[in-house]
Amino acid sequence: MTTKPILAVGSIALDTIETPQGQRQEILGGSATFFSIASSLFAPVRLVGVVGSDYPEEGWRLFRERGIDVSDVQQVAGSTFRWGGRYSRDLSERETLFTHLGVFENFQPLVSNGNRRTGIIYLGNIQPSLQLAVCEHMTAARRIISDTMNLWIDMNREELEAVLGKTHIFLINDEEASQLTGHDDLEAAAHWLLRAGPSTVVIKRGHKGAFLATDGTHKHIPVYPHSRLVDPTGAGDSFAGGFIGHIANHDESHIEEAVIRGAATASFTVEDFGLEGLLRATPEGVEHRMENIRDLMD
Repeated sequence: MTTKPILAVGSIALDTIETPQGQRQEILGGSATFFSIASSLFAPVRLVGVVGSDYPEEGWRLFRERGIDVSDVQQVAGSTFRWGGRYSRDLSERETLFTHLGVFENFQPLVSNGNRRTGIIYLGNIQPSLQLAVCEHMTAARRIISDTMNLWIDMNREELEAVLGKTHIFLINDEEASQLTGHDDLEAAAHWLLRAGPSTVVIKRGHKGAFLATDGTHKHIPVYPHSRLVDPTGAGDSFAGGFIGHIANHDESHIEEAVIRGAATASFTVEDFGLEGLLRATPEGVEHRMENIRDLMD
């Protein structure tokens, strides 16, 4: 099967991170950055986003080296989005230290005519109104995969439900799934989400793995068991990158394998700060970790 390109929209940021293993200042981050680096291991990526005039050359060079199309990444006068976070001793909780939106505050996604014909669309966890705007741009969308976060569930629920109505595959973590659906039980939350529009729902559960739900399948997928946990930042977006990278190469019958690939890809991210662990991943390394995950499912 021919590999299909992926159009991805989300945040491109500079992160400041504190974990029990150390600190990093203003390193490359953002949901679209983690997603595009992860997904580029498996498929061509067309990135939509915005950065400020202070965005480092290192970021542009990394996108170029990974073959990521940045023709729809806007660079405008002002500061790049910055985020700072501190993790608890066991890495299970995260405190946001600061959020400086910079040029991301007024971001309006612009998709070039050539990229509007992309068939696979990933809508990262940006404001739902922007996700909807991207949907309106696309003329040949065959699969729309979307993510969200607690802020949009609180502030933009009506627009988020409109996004759900256009979404084929929905990614969400377990806390957000409970918040959005009112159900703590995974089966009940997944059933609610499937009725809202998507044909496939993946509920991410951190170190507990992921829960895959379709009309005919409900299955728990474990995490790769041997990762050294250093920094969880970007793990969910890396999961999405591996997951959708698999979808770009296969049909819907391989959805369980897509979840396994997402879990294997994310396992590299958590092993070091920022992008450092993910940048050591290779397609062969991901395949090896997929085998480990499958062994746990037998």
